[in-house]
Amino acid sequence: MTQHATVTDHVTYRPGDGAPLEIPKGPIDVDLAPDSATLSWTADNGAAGLAAIPLTQYKDYVKHKQIVVDA
Repeated sequence: MTQHATVTDHVTYRPGDGAPLEIPKGPIDVDLAPDSATLSWTADNGAAGLAAIPLTQYKDYVKHKQIVVDA
């Protein structure tokens, strides 16, 4: 099930072995799996973004209000 949320502060993901990339502030969709969260968004230039992060990292972002899940 997809949840709607908002990135409100510094949130990053690491593509493969690369350097961390920032997810832009604003609305995102979140799909939760047992071990990960897949975040999707649309950048200012209209490009679609997609990132999978560990579920523990996602929960930390929510706990610290860097990601705010819509009620």
